[in-house]
Amino acid sequence: MPDSQASAELLLPRVARGDAAAVKECLQRYGPLVWSLARKLWNDISAVEDVVQEIFIDVWKSAGQYDPARASEATFIATIARRRVIDRRRRIARTPEAEPIEPDMSIGEDPGLGGVELGDEARRARAALAQLKPEQRRVILMSVVDGLTHQEIATSTGLPLGTVKSHIRRGLDQAARILGSFEGGEA
Repeated sequence: MPDSQASAELLLPRVARGDAAAVKECLQRYGPLVWSLARKLWNDISAVEDVVQEIFIDVWKSAGQYDPARASEATFIATIARRRVIDRRRRIARTPEAEPIEPDMSIGEDPGLGGVELGDEARRARAALAQLKPEQRRVILMSVVDGLTHQEIATSTGLPLGTVKSHIRRGLDQAARILGSFEGGEA
């Protein structure tokens, strides 16, 4: 905990103005608090390191919103820390665990038609994606292939979150219609 003299000097307004010394002092003053909160809510040390970094990035971005009349700096930072840890846990909970393929289940050794069916489905999916607008195809691939969340796609592309969601929803709807049309004939 910071002592009473250090508590009297507010760091977040200085951080918001881009004061590098205040950033360093903020890390020294509130680093132990953030680490202890992250460790209480998370057991994996590498995940804790990542989330602590995310927390302090969010602190720098949010420093200008700090209002000393509403809460202390420690409370403001602790609230950000708690939210980031919860957000990260939710994001990981939404990510399905990958199951390893058993060594004896090689696609090249499949004597049946399973490989043919899989190849046909992949061909139809590629054909459907090729008919989408480029921006729809791009965000769908980022979501499905890269496993990015809508927010991560928005951050990566610079598109608004609502636009990302709309592109994905409309693109998937159109792809489903296209795939439905393949059922009756050849692509």
